[in-house]
Amino acid sequence: MADSDLVVVGAGLVGLATAYQALRARPGLRVVVLDKEPAVARHQSSHNSGVLHAGVYYAPGSLKARLCGAGKRELEAYAAERGVQVVRNGKLVVAVREDELPALARLAVTARANGVEGLRELDASGLREVEPAVRGLRALHSPGTAVVDFAAVAAALAGDVAALGGRLRLGEAVVALRTTAAGAAVTTGHDELSAGHVITCGGLQSDRLARLSGYHGGVRIVPFRGRWYELSPRASALCRGHVYPVPDPRLPFLGVHVSRRVDGQVWAGPNAVPAGGREAYDGGVSWRDVADTLRFPGSWRLAARYAGAGAREVVEDAVRRAYLRRVQEYLPDVALSDLGPRHVGIRAQAVSRDGQLVDDFLLHRAGPVLHVLNAPSPAATSCLAIGRHLVGELGLSG
Repeated sequence: MADSDLVVVGAGLVGLATAYQALRARPGLRVVVLDKEPAVARHQSSHNSGVLHAGVYYAPGSLKARLCGAGKRELEAYAAERGVQVVRNGKLVVAVREDELPALARLAVTARANGVEGLRELDASGLREVEPAVRGLRALHSPGTAVVDFAAVAAALAGDVAALGGRLRLGEAVVALRTTAAGAAVTTGHDELSAGHVITCGGLQSDRLARLSGYHGGVRIVPFRGRWYELSPRASALCRGHVYPVPDPRLPFLGVHVSRRVDGQVWAGPNAVPAGGREAYDGGVSWRDVADTLRFPGSWRLAARYAGAGAREVVEDAVRRAYLRRVQEYLPDVALSDLGPRHVGIRAQAVSRDGQLVDDFLLHRAGPVLHVLNAPSPAATSCLAIGRHLVGELGLSG
């Protein structure tokens, strides 16, 4: 008999939510959560601005679009039950130039297709009623966009997993993973566990976990570091909720935005530059990670495709005044002296061999093992819905 019915690798939001949904669906299920870190939510789950996304950006019909709205509603209800504060402070997506208006109009179509709650299109005077300090021609207003402390959500999920009978084994890195006649065997630095099923939710290490079980597909995690500036109290007063630029459809990320966090701090960011390591928050270099990136042909094709935008990101990362200009496009009263302490996160971004950034959530199943290969934003917002989806994929939902 297997030691457990389900082993979840990764104690971030997606992994914990998956274990929680499995235990709710099948009380008494033997579930083990493994993570190499000594505590839960040590990476992307706690290195973020805390935004609960409403589904404005995602291609209708994609996993992101299908799981974001449902996940947001479920997470808001879960947070209320656990006493975790959620603040619905709304978001503006602002067009500051005439040439951005067509993209804003297309975004409105996408948001409506995704059922974004209370969506409004605003002219210049209307957007100033929502955010008086913001400059722009037109905007989309998503009043249901919210903010939460995702680290507190992860802590609550970990407590619930334990209360429902799941076991959290932290500080145990997975070093081998293979299928067996009974399911799968998961080897850590301590011992080997046999399991009926395995779900890996490894974030920054997701491709490496997949390769342990023989996956040789065409994606690789390429890490991107993002920095936020914490704005001064004076500049923080200029922003009531969240202010985003219109994303450039030719570029992969949303652009530098300004967000009021649940603790009242206002952050400007993040940018997106290649990271020196998958967990190099201090700006250091992991030569193993760098070598992994450089050996992958998709990295070079990605760099060629976005050479100009990438160079601009690097300059703006190094030059505070250049970063400031991005913010001043829509919040002109923010000054250089308002850019305070920096906060750092690293995105786990899957890249294909042809140099494309994988946009949607990406799963790969090999018998009893299901790998989450790509879970970018809005994975935190969607974590409970993703967890239910993963459990259903393995037939463990009841």
